Amino acid sequence: MKIILKTIMIVPLVIIGLIVVLFTGISVYMSLVPQTGSPPAGEHRETISQSPHYRDGQFVNLVETKMDMSFKNILKTLWEFTTFTGLDPKGPLPVKSGNSGSGVDTMVYITWYGHSAFLVEMEGKRILLDPMFGPAASPFSFTGQRYPYQEPIDLESFTDIDAVIISHDHYDHLDYSSIMYLKDHTKHFYLPLGVGSHFKHWGIDEAQYSEIAWWDSTQLGALTFIAAPARHFSGRAFLDRNKTQWASWVIKGRDKRIYFSGDGGYADHFKTIGDRYGPFDFTMLECGQYHERWAAIHMMPEETFQANIDLRGKVMMPIHWGAFTLALHNWTDPAVRVTEAAREKGIPVATPYIGERFSVGGPVPQTKWWESVQ
Repeated sequence: MKIILKTIMIVPLVIIGLIVVLFTGISVYMSLVPQTGSPPAGEHRETISQSPHYRDGQFVNLVETKMDMSFKNILKTLWEFTTFTGLDPKGPLPVKSGNSGSGVDTMVYITWYGHSAFLVEMEGKRILLDPMFGPAASPFSFTGQRYPYQEPIDLESFTDIDAVIISHDHYDHLDYSSIMYLKDHTKHFYLPLGVGSHFKHWGIDEAQYSEIAWWDSTQLGALTFIAAPARHFSGRAFLDRNKTQWASWVIKGRDKRIYFSGDGGYADHFKTIGDRYGPFDFTMLECGQYHERWAAIHMMPEETFQANIDLRGKVMMPIHWGAFTLALHNWTDPAVRVTEAAREKGIPVATPYIGERFSVGGPVPQTKWWESVQ
């Protein structure tokens, strides 16, 4: 009996010890690899802490946003990922490539590369949004791997880029390998507050990037970039949660206005943005990698549709899907659910192929291409 009792007492301690060793090893690894980046420090941290949205050593949302990241819930989520079936596509995703252009005319062109990565051609400028072109949305090559595409993303097509806009510093939006390639082909990077600390750590000249606070704006020729609020969080390692800001972005040209949500849960900031800067000719709205457990920081598809109504968007496009499995839903669910919600209200939803270039104000691509690889 004593042996049994001792065993019962020792086993949990051994498990806890193994977990501590594992997390310690991961922490050491992440501190040594460059893709982790570095949180703001010193004078930079002091400067960004003057933001009205910075409190008690971290950035905060406009509304209270709680995330249940208890050890119990983390283990539960990991177990669900190991037992859930039917997540990924059954074959390589179809790609439409080779139809890019100079974008020097008066039209606005959009090209999607899966997840939240876009090329926007507007007012004669080539702008990349969250250019995550890497193989994994993770600091580790064996997790968060990109779905296979019928044709790989051609990085060599991204030369002479006028601007790169980043929404926040999570790995599926700020990719080290992509940034290291683009730094020699991009005139300027536009970042939320604090994200420049990663760029500085990666050896990018401070003159090549600007940090923009919520509601502030900057000009690029005839374009205006406005950093707007989002309801989310940030961090690339265990100890840098919310040390940098997250943002959505308004891009205004002479005749067209588009909106890029980045990541975030639903709240009344969409209505505020719509009232200030809408109506929008085109909205790119997060719709994927959601779960009831983290609904405060990732919208459900029906909420995505409501956000477009709040923004007064004429045409909406679901983003944050079609590249990675980062949540416990079937990979096609975002497109299926949001298009169904929009169909009932008669609002056009763009569902282009990966790599397909189309114009804002022109025919809306609405092919259900995902049905061929379900």
